[in-house]
Amino acid sequence: MASEACLEVRFIANDGVVWEGRASSVLVRTTEGDLGVWPGHVPFMAALVPHGAEVVDEDGDRVVVAVDSGFISVVDNHVSVLSVYGQLARDVSVEQARIELAALHDAVQAAEASDAEVRAYRRYESQVKAANKYNELIKSPTRH
Repeated sequence: MASEACLEVRFIANDGVVWEGRASSVLVRTTEGDLGVWPGHVPFMAALVPHGAEVVDEDGDRVVVAVDSGFISVVDNHVSVLSVYGQLARDVSVEQARIELAALHDAVQAAEASDAEVRAYRRYESQVKAANKYNELIKSPTRH
């Protein structure tokens, strides 16, 4: 892929860089809905919700990153995704994330959870969503 047709992408969490590289596209979920970014996209910034962000890297492989909220910034083919939590979906233990999510569900839904429990709930929610997306990708006949 020619350099002018690439995005420079960085997913950054509190504890460091989760993924960075060159990509042909990025798909994220914002508070307004799903948003795709390709080279030449207009500059913007948006708030994210817990989800599995998808990157198609310069080799055509798909990378899924769990993010628990945060922001995306796009300027001059540079994409930065900033989130408190981030993890590559391929590294998620989806079974453990589902257990933890279920354990916190009732308290969060009843607005009885502490701030730390709400943050954990969002983290597990993003892990499950990202792992599900990743598992769908690896089952599909397209590259992943």
